[in-house]
Amino acid sequence: MFPVLSPQQLTLVRRFGADAAERFDGGERLFSIGQRDVPSWFVLDGELEVVGQGGLSHRELLVSHGPGQFSGEIEQLAGRPSMVEGRASASGCVALRVDAAGLRALIIGSAELGETIMRALILRRAALIDAGGTGTVLIGTPDAPAMMRLRGFLVRNTYPHTVLDASADAEGRALVEELGVPTSELPLMVCPSGVVLRNPSDVDAAAALGMTPALRPDTLCDVAIVGAGPAGLAAAVYAASEGLRVIVLDERAAGGQAGASARIENYFGFPTGISGAALAARAYTQAIKFGVEIAVPLKVVRLTSASDNADRVLTLHLGSGNFVCTRSVIVASGARYRRPDILNLAQFEGAGVSYWASALEAKLCEGDNVALVGAGNSAGQAIAFLSPRVRRLHLIARRNSLAGTMSTYLIDRIAAMPNVELHWDNEISALEGDSTDGLRAAIIRHRSSGTQKRLAVRHVFVFIGADPNAEWLDAEADQSGFLLTGADLRHPDTGTSRLALETSIPGVFAIGDVRAGSTKRLAAAVGEGAAVVNQVHAFLQKLVKSGTMHD
Repeated sequence: MFPVLSPQQLTLVRRFGADAAERFDGGERLFSIGQRDVPSWFVLDGELEVVGQGGLSHRELLVSHGPGQFSGEIEQLAGRPSMVEGRASASGCVALRVDAAGLRALIIGSAELGETIMRALILRRAALIDAGGTGTVLIGTPDAPAMMRLRGFLVRNTYPHTVLDASADAEGRALVEELGVPTSELPLMVCPSGVVLRNPSDVDAAAALGMTPALRPDTLCDVAIVGAGPAGLAAAVYAASEGLRVIVLDERAAGGQAGASARIENYFGFPTGISGAALAARAYTQAIKFGVEIAVPLKVVRLTSASDNADRVLTLHLGSGNFVCTRSVIVASGARYRRPDILNLAQFEGAGVSYWASALEAKLCEGDNVALVGAGNSAGQAIAFLSPRVRRLHLIARRNSLAGTMSTYLIDRIAAMPNVELHWDNEISALEGDSTDGLRAAIIRHRSSGTQKRLAVRHVFVFIGADPNAEWLDAEADQSGFLLTGADLRHPDTGTSRLALETSIPGVFAIGDVRAGSTKRLAAAVGEGAAVVNQVHAFLQKLVKSGTMHD
């Protein structure tokens, strides 16, 4: 986490940094909490102290960097606001400034030194998450729906945070009383910058924490990728590593549905399995290493052609009112789990009903009885993750078998779990509970006989069939809404050939789960993410030859 570089390595670093090192007196600040585009400082003499926010009221020394060491963590490659402060020790320090672009060039240009630096930056981020205290502070009822939503958003975006119980923690309770915040406006979110938000939306939270980049309307991308799941991130890595200017947009977080998987065991190259969150974090890190701009949570609402400006081929309009101009678009927005037709389902969403099973949900339902609806691989992975943590898990499936929809290794594992009870040919017909006590029971109905049964459960996890996230795009689709590409298009333009992954809109490509006929597997999505980049190159070259854009 804190390597010491040799004099030879520091000589190499100088090639990517400022023209000259800078001297700082004792206590002088090099960078502040909340400051954007903070460079990494490589210490040549003296010490650089890194200070973090400890809870709400004090700061604490996290580490001192001596000669040969450097400051920074992985998010600095993306220019996001710093969560820590850097200052010279009492004796002062001499350090070399290396900005984000220079650091990325150093990491890519020197494989051995780049590996050392990247490992340190990644481990430091992980340490900030594990330690707590640094980052943002959430104050409220720990298991309240609004708190769980915010915590889930921060966890999926690997943002460090601390939770204080507004009724039990003295520091948190004092701030709530001082501000006169009613229970309906909890949780409070205290940002590293000192800004306090009352029950913010994910969009407002991201903006206050600096997670959403400022989008410039005069910037033209080579390719904009809609969706930061495995397919989208794979496309981003390959496109950016080949010199294209890339932006990735997602309305939630990096990882997509795969990011919420507790453990993926059949992905090539990971014999012991890997969690979806870990895989998403690796892909995200790889993308920003190559200079990809990742913008969350931003929702794309429509696409238009900019016919008044030949150099701006396509425009993505965002729900925030902003827009992104790009020469090509890759749609990797995936699919979302369907909501079962249960009358009072919305009442319990986030308060007993969940569409993913992360460590947060597992901790919340530990020792309880739970129900899970679904029969696919995502459902199987969730069962394998939740079963050791709950008292009893009721699996509810409309089918009479898991064969044909779930991998054999998951079926065998579920069969060996003594606390999993199978309910074939069943569906949930109603939920019982109230706003005070939350979910208390699920009523299931046997589809063939119509008989009903009450299951006393505190949580219901839903993993049923998926619908495509493509309603914003006016392109040809199959009867279920999945995008048609290449030879599958019903009405190709006369005399125009479509590339294999190109949609009915020239320059717009579809990959992963959102594409009709795709194999709904993680490896297939990543493969399409790699394959589509060659087709984007071919499309851009066609624009060059036609004189629409310069090479």
